[in-house]
Amino acid sequence: MKDPITKITTEKEVTRFENEPCKLSYEKQTTTSNTGGPAVISQTIKLSLAPELDVPSGSKIIVAQDGVTNEYTRSSPPEVRMDHQHITLELFERYA
Repeated sequence: MKDPITKITTEKEVTRFENEPCKLSYEKQTTTSNTGGPAVISQTIKLSLAPELDVPSGSKIIVAQDGVTNEYTRSSPPEVRMDHQHITLELFERYA
């Protein structure tokens, strides 16, 4: 958004979709080292939603599910299937 007086352009959050049915799934990966160090556990978060929704790269995504609301950022191109798409997410910390 460009300020007409100062001519400075600033970013503004815009809601593209609201109350869309979706599903979060979690997958844990455990990695061990050959040196006997501690195991490293990581988690992959995937969002499943309708294939016709266009979620731009780098979008902030807010998901409210089972009484818990979390903010995520899109970190992958979508895996589009016939009846849904999967988007890999990361927890949102701040804008770059």
